[in-house]
Amino acid sequence: MNITDVKLFRTAFQKKEIILDRKQKVIFMGRSNVGKSTFINSLCDRKNLARTSSKPGKTISINYYLINEKFYFVDLPGHGYAKISKRESQRVKMLIYHFFEKIDRVALVIILIDSRRGFMNSDIELLSKIINKNYNILTVLTKSDKISYSHLLNQTTKLQEEFDLYAIPFSIKSAQNKYIILDYIEKALLISA
Repeated sequence: MNITDVKLFRTAFQKKEIILDRKQKVIFMGRSNVGKSTFINSLCDRKNLARTSSKPGKTISINYYLINEKFYFVDLPGHGYAKISKRESQRVKMLIYHFFEKIDRVALVIILIDSRRGFMNSDIELLSKIINKNYNILTVLTKSDKISYSHLLNQTTKLQEEFDLYAIPFSIKSAQNKYIILDYIEKALLISA
């Protein structure tokens, strides 16, 4: 897949701002500080499209990126980080809840996992909430350059055997497997069209 045109289309802080049009959606989910923004920037070949921060938990909105005027990359707020008020945390949880209740035309859900930590309880909780929706799910193991090959192989095998999830390692330093992931996204869009 060749991404030639990309722009931040909408930032949704409230349920009324959730986009309900007929464009297909590729959803990005993961813990705070897993590298979602960096990953999206890499896929789109843009440095500052999705804002990155040294402080986790900065994304507290649903960000829609319009790709090639055809479909959206949808960046959901990270989970598992509590440096925001309880009220704000509850707002974000309800926003995500409404998002999954309202949307359709989901081509793919990409769950990003820090390869150094593997699946954590909050990841399993998240997966349990979307598994019954029968979405096509791809797991991406970020920061894969920070662990040994054998540890990485163990992580991918565990995700396959325990959770029946296909996992692809990714490293921003080498853009490892970037084009494999883009091809996977393209196929998912074609299948769900």
